[in-house]
Amino acid sequence: MAVDIDRPPPLALAGRMVQSFAMRYSIGIGLIVAWQIATAHIHSIFFPTPVEILKHAIDLWLSGPAEHLFLSDAVFKDVLPSIGRLLTGWSLAVVFGTVLGVLMGRSRQLFDFADPILQFLRSLPGPALVPIFIILFGTETEMRIILIAFGTVWPVLLNTIDGVRAVDPVQIDTARSFRLPTSALIARTILPAAMPKIVAGAKISLSLAIILMVVSEFVASTNGIGYEILNAQMTLLLTDLWCGILLLALLGFCLNALFGFIEERLLYWHRGLHQRADR
Repeated sequence: MAVDIDRPPPLALAGRMVQSFAMRYSIGIGLIVAWQIATAHIHSIFFPTPVEILKHAIDLWLSGPAEHLFLSDAVFKDVLPSIGRLLTGWSLAVVFGTVLGVLMGRSRQLFDFADPILQFLRSLPGPALVPIFIILFGTETEMRIILIAFGTVWPVLLNTIDGVRAVDPVQIDTARSFRLPTSALIARTILPAAMPKIVAGAKISLSLAIILMVVSEFVASTNGIGYEILNAQMTLLLTDLWCGILLLALLGFCLNALFGFIEERLLYWHRGLHQRADR
């Protein structure tokens, strides 16, 4: 039986995994422990301990029936609608920003015409536009989705323009020599070459989407994570407030981890090229 001499033994592999986990999360774990010790010492109603927050979070969101995967009504009323708005608005921003970015990156005339308008619009802070968006689109879910899309489209758009304009002309000339139609040229040459920058813009916009989701739910809302955080602050339910903050942190962490997983598979070829170039 052949033996793979390059493969480390299971104990060594497990040791490396534990060491990697400890190096990556030791600072965060240390901060949580310090927070627990400090808040247990202070006994302030404004700063509950992490253990109290975690227990209350379980009661809030994981106290439902087994047929609902133990998810409580609050998850279906507030958490899932917020996630739906966030992902819908962000997806619209990624699609629109990529399409417009490719067009502006390929056409100098379109870029010169639209750039001043886009520079003006992207300088407008999304939260400041909430009253205008309420007047234009009402107070329902559509307004919040449009606000998220408007505030998150700019990193995708600008990175796509930059990525498209940075494509090596030799690649384009080579593709044209095979008489590829414009659609195939964009799909097979321009988009793959610009994909690292497009993905970077989408990753930045995802963080902005979480912020705008919360801000949009602070105003004229009847549900959502932001609504519950504001309601907890106004009614002095401070543990509920910290639970909402914890939920946002976990949501951001999970979405970033999921995006990183997708990014690894989208750009595996790009990292492979860099690794070969570094050898």
